[in-house]
Amino acid sequence: MPMNRREFLAASAASAAMLNQGMTAFAAVTSNIQVAIDASKSGAPVNPMVFGGYMEPATTNVWAEMLTDRKFGNPITDAAPAPAQTNSFFRRFLGEPFKPVGPAGTVVMDSLRPFVGKHSPRVKLDGSEPHGIQQSKLRLGRGKTYEGRVYLAGDAGAKVVVRLVWGTGAGDSQTVTIPALLPEYKKFPLKFTAAADTEDARLEILGTGKGTFHIGNASLMPADNVQGFHVGMIRLFKEAGFKMFKWPGGNFVSAYDWRDGLGDRDKRPPRLQPMWSDRVEPNDVGLHDFIALCRLVGAEPDLAIDSGFGSAREAAEQVEYCNGSVETRMGKMRAENGSPEPFNVRCWCIGNEMYGPWQYGHMSLDQYCVKHNYIVEAMKKVDPKIKVTVSGASICEKSVGGAEKKGNFFPSIWEPPIAERLPYEFGSVNDWDGRLLDKCVDNIDYLSEHTYAYPDLAFDAEKQLFVDVHDPLQFRTRRLANRIGEAFEAWDRYVEKMPWLKEKDIKFIFDEWGNRLRSASGNGGGGFMRQTGMLMPLSYALCFHEMFRHSDMIAASCSTGGLRTVLTDNTGEAVGFATEGLVMKLMQTNFLNAYPIAVEGDSPQQLLPGTALVDRGTKPTGSPTYPLDILAAFTSDRKKFLISVVNPTEVGHSFTPKISGVKLRDQGKLYQIAPPDLSSTNEVGKEPAVKIVETAQNGLPDTVLVPAVSVSLYEFDVA
Repeated sequence: MPMNRREFLAASAASAAMLNQGMTAFAAVTSNIQVAIDASKSGAPVNPMVFGGYMEPATTNVWAEMLTDRKFGNPITDAAPAPAQTNSFFRRFLGEPFKPVGPAGTVVMDSLRPFVGKHSPRVKLDGSEPHGIQQSKLRLGRGKTYEGRVYLAGDAGAKVVVRLVWGTGAGDSQTVTIPALLPEYKKFPLKFTAAADTEDARLEILGTGKGTFHIGNASLMPADNVQGFHVGMIRLFKEAGFKMFKWPGGNFVSAYDWRDGLGDRDKRPPRLQPMWSDRVEPNDVGLHDFIALCRLVGAEPDLAIDSGFGSAREAAEQVEYCNGSVETRMGKMRAENGSPEPFNVRCWCIGNEMYGPWQYGHMSLDQYCVKHNYIVEAMKKVDPKIKVTVSGASICEKSVGGAEKKGNFFPSIWEPPIAERLPYEFGSVNDWDGRLLDKCVDNIDYLSEHTYAYPDLAFDAEKQLFVDVHDPLQFRTRRLANRIGEAFEAWDRYVEKMPWLKEKDIKFIFDEWGNRLRSASGNGGGGFMRQTGMLMPLSYALCFHEMFRHSDMIAASCSTGGLRTVLTDNTGEAVGFATEGLVMKLMQTNFLNAYPIAVEGDSPQQLLPGTALVDRGTKPTGSPTYPLDILAAFTSDRKKFLISVVNPTEVGHSFTPKISGVKLRDQGKLYQIAPPDLSSTNEVGKEPAVKIVETAQNGLPDTVLVPAVSVSLYEFDVA
């Protein structure tokens, strides 16, 4: 008989107490952990959209464009450009900005006759001396073909060539000669095949002769792209099993006009991203392109709408554009843009982190409640079948943000200091979820929670600061799962205060989660980019386990680094799985629509250093099998039985399983990620050090040996 979340967790706790009678709490690790699994007590199926990916900004690193600022959102000037942030994830596969070729004054930005956006470069010619623009630091692969286009207009006396250069020799380039130009802009195709590997190629657009010529925009992509997306990423995202993509943000969405991403890609206006240091957003990926990506991978779209600078009318029009028939005004526009059939987007996220003063369009909580209701009512008037996610934040999420501010993790002169002691109080002006649930409950289907953790920090309630801790690996890896657990503790408090919530089918979407690696002094930068070693993948595995345990209350999730679970070569192409990607693949392949089963044990998890309702809950997360974390489940068809074991320590352990309520066949399989040590990682161009290894099993051993730093998944047919 399926159990709800409360019954499912209570079953584990009650049986653990019986098994643990006479033991001292938080005793040393049991030499052989006793585990009991009652297969008659299963939970709700795991929603496929738990395996989601998150993308920000609109045009993401999945897009195959190689040129920076290809539509000239920023002017091309003679001034020396600022040094490029070559280590920035957002531009690591892009070239440097375009620079003029020729003496000062050769390139002028024409705002009277722009092809797209505010201005287009006009190049003055001077006889036989080549004048124009170039972009360097492009990455090419030997033997790989690149295709693109350039829009040009000019005087009859202008002679223009486009050249791709990959070396210093006379033959280290290919040239496309452009036919005679006309006063009106015309598109010219480009095609090159590189003869060398390089990270310092350049694209030149040069003219000789008399008069001037204009450059509307330029584009260059690997020729094997799939509808504009990296072919390797599409292949590996499908293999990893992403079932949902959230787009286009993130902080980005609060100043994003979705209409900028419609129509001819080359005529979509470039915009500056005010929330990300005024980087240029080319709007190459718009609604149609995002839907195409979802269909290529087999994922459901989760569309974030602008509830910052945006309005209820704009949100309603976006729903009609996506889901309306061709008889509607916006549906007709969608058809004119190439998609007669509705997109049928079911999941919509209303804004992003609107509780934060860093957010564009941020307003007081009482005002935002009104705006949320206006927006959702307008959207559901267009399509009553959609599901909406409120821009929520539990006391826990708000308190973590306050702790970050107290530590000045993300310096900003625009954010006021935090005077209150943390954690924030339920029912206070900082209780964002409490107020939204009270005032907007009829306009909430899903509750958003952004769940970040710091493996090497704990919040000190006395100091009111994050402090460095030097914890064992099993604590460092569990901090992320603890953030999931405390969100449900907060939910239980909301239900106590507002009993009518029991009648509502509100579920969580953890639409941003991940680790941030830094010290209290600032080392590490607070980022969540991929780190080498097994810390991240073990943390991912524990986080998935915790979400599976709450399967009746979770509609979806998106790892913030979800689309970074692949390895990319020096051209930006995906070539294999990072260690986190292997965990994602293993979990998705086996736990899609699976029915989790309560696991009991005689070794309770330990309470980590930190502060309740800031960086952890009041009780530990995980199965009572410390230091292991064990989760059992039936597959979606109930024909297979699964036991997933995470060992987040640097030594091996063992457990003795006792399984009741089901009979298993002897022959089974073990899928295991068990690298040589904690530092093991996968690197481009090298044989993977971390793999999923499949071995046959002749029955589940009486005593199961679990290797260090490992994720093990046992699978047996149900007799």
